[in-house]
Amino acid sequence: MKKLIVFLSLLSMMALVIAGCGNSDAGKTAGETKKQKLTIVTYANWNPFEYLDKGEVVGFDIDLAKEIAKEAGYEYEIKNVGWDAMFAEIKGKTADVGISGITITNERKQTYDFSHPYFISRQSIVVKQDSTVKNGEDLKEKIVAVQSGSTGQEAVEKLMGKNNEKIKKEKSGLTYMDMIHGDADAVVGDDTSNKAFLTNNPNEKVKIIQDEKNFAPEYFGLIYPKDSALKAEFDKALHKLYENGKYAELYKKWFKVDPNMEEIKAQEK
Repeated sequence: MKKLIVFLSLLSMMALVIAGCGNSDAGKTAGETKKQKLTIVTYANWNPFEYLDKGEVVGFDIDLAKEIAKEAGYEYEIKNVGWDAMFAEIKGKTADVGISGITITNERKQTYDFSHPYFISRQSIVVKQDSTVKNGEDLKEKIVAVQSGSTGQEAVEKLMGKNNEKIKKEKSGLTYMDMIHGDADAVVGDDTSNKAFLTNNPNEKVKIIQDEKNFAPEYFGLIYPKDSALKAEFDKALHKLYENGKYAELYKKWFKVDPNMEEIKAQEK
C-alpha cells in the first residue's frame, strides 16, 4: 500500500511538472509576441527640439518620440549619438528610429523611410536691427552664418553658390555669436530656433526677416531603416496624438504657441 501511495504521489508530481512546462510554453509564446525595446537615436544639440539639460536629453522631439512609442505599445531607449552617427545607425539597422529635426528630402528617401511630417519648418534670416538686409536676395554680397550640414546651409548655397567663401559653416549656436560679434552679417536657420534665440536673448538688438519666396517650407519626419514595419505603426500612433490633443499640448509646452493642426494634419495625405 505504501508503494502504491508513493507511486501515485510520483504520478501527481509528474503531472504538475508537465502542467508547469505547459504554462512555461504559454509564457514563452507571449514573450515571443512581446514587442522589442526600441533604440531611438538623436543629436541633442538643437534647443528646443533636442538638447542636454543636466546630462538628460530633453526637448520637443524627445517628448514626441516618447509619446509615439508609448501609444504604439513599445518600450524604448533614447541615445544621443551625433548627427552623422544617427544616419549611420539607422542605415545599418543598429537603431530603430531617428528624430532630430530631420528634414524630409527626396535624396534621403532613397536610403531611409520617413514618417508623415510632424513639424513644418521655415528658414528665416536673423540680422542686427540696423541691417539693410530685407530678403534673401540681399544676402548675396554678405557674410552669412549657417549651421553646418543643415537645410539652412542648403538654402543659402542655392542663393550664393555652393562653394561661396562668404558662407560660414558653424556648429549649432555659434552662428548667432558670429553675427553678434560682427563676424557675419546675417544668420539663416530654422525659424523656430531663430525665434527661440530672440526670446532667450531680449537684450540683443536683432530682428527676424521672413522670405517665403527664397525659403520654401520644410517638413520634419521621424526616420527609419528602409522598409521598416515600424513606420506604419508610428504613423498611426502619431495620428492618435493629433486627435487626442497630446501633440498640441507638447507643441505649446516647447514653443509657447498653439500649432496649426489643420496644416499639420494635411501632411498625412
